[in-house]
Amino acid sequence: MKIPIKKFICMALIFSAFLQMPSFAENATQVDTDVSTQLISAKSGILMEASTGEVLYEQNADEKLQIASVTKTMTMLLIMEAIDSGKISVNDTVTVSDYAASMGGSQVFLEPGEQMSVDDMMKAIAVASGNDAAVAMAEFISGSEGAFVEKMNKRALELNCTNTHFINCNGLDETEEHYSTARDIALISKELLKHEKIFDYTTIWMDSLRNGSFGLSNTNKLIRFYNGANGLKTGSTSTAKYCISATAKRNDMQLISVVICAPSTAERFSSASAMLDYGFANYEVAGDDVLKTSVPYVNIIGGTESQIAPKISGNGFILKKGNLDKVEQSFELEPSVNAPVTEGQKLGEVIYTIEGAEVARRDVCADHSVPKITILQMFVRCLSDWITL
Repeated sequence: MKIPIKKFICMALIFSAFLQMPSFAENATQVDTDVSTQLISAKSGILMEASTGEVLYEQNADEKLQIASVTKTMTMLLIMEAIDSGKISVNDTVTVSDYAASMGGSQVFLEPGEQMSVDDMMKAIAVASGNDAAVAMAEFISGSEGAFVEKMNKRALELNCTNTHFINCNGLDETEEHYSTARDIALISKELLKHEKIFDYTTIWMDSLRNGSFGLSNTNKLIRFYNGANGLKTGSTSTAKYCISATAKRNDMQLISVVICAPSTAERFSSASAMLDYGFANYEVAGDDVLKTSVPYVNIIGGTESQIAPKISGNGFILKKGNLDKVEQSFELEPSVNAPVTEGQKLGEVIYTIEGAEVARRDVCADHSVPKITILQMFVRCLSDWITL
């Protein structure tokens, strides 16, 4: 049977239009990392939002490169974890070894046998990028720099930083065996930012040690000159060139801008600033105001409770600016679940959409455990129901 040519053309046009219709079955991201304009003049860089881990811009972000003193993002992470776990205190006294005092490069000129508090050591590392202070703290926490570096590499793997390897705790005298990537440094920085006390050190512009006799000036000039800057670490050597993990926060959005191998210190800061500017200008976070929406109850069969009010798990999500009030949500929940229910058990999902396109999806989980009901408990419940009739 022949199809008339006009009818064939009409059918073809309809089919072509159908193929071009947007599909709402797949997750439609609000983030466009493929920006035609090159934002940085460095070899590698990445812009990440801290609460979600969403990458907003990247350029050669997985290239393994030397990172100089940006190494100390991991050193500071292990120090902050030791402080927050109670293993050490900011008031503890650190005695400087001959080896720690022998470090060159950026330093606070620690003397063998000199004693300094953990608090002051952290100032020396975060503000002045003290190589000697980093080694002194590594020895204080792990007994030796070598043992501390083992922890650094183990922690990197735990954070899924598979393109990172450290041979020392400060980035001094790097070899080809000491490297990382912009993406991995962003992940380490993201973890470090979870320790809020780090901002006590990384936001210092000028301070002093040794009862005011030794002045400190932050190597991160963005702390003074960039709106919202709150960290994190600079680095430079002849091989690594100029590097930085720069962080800034505005309107509840915390950004991480990592630049590796910039040709000059000015281009390091301008590249980091350009990525931060791009992020703040184009994106916002849908946070607790969206995620704390009430969730419908889920029925429980055979439990000590007949219903449970689930909670939405996970962090917020990134939106292009101006879309926050357009977000709609729908739930895909189990109609009922059998007891026992464990805390954190997945009960369904919440889907966030803008004009029908999915922009995010989060698990809906039990906020507490519900055990199975016993025969005695069932009898008491029936008796109570009978009495209240």
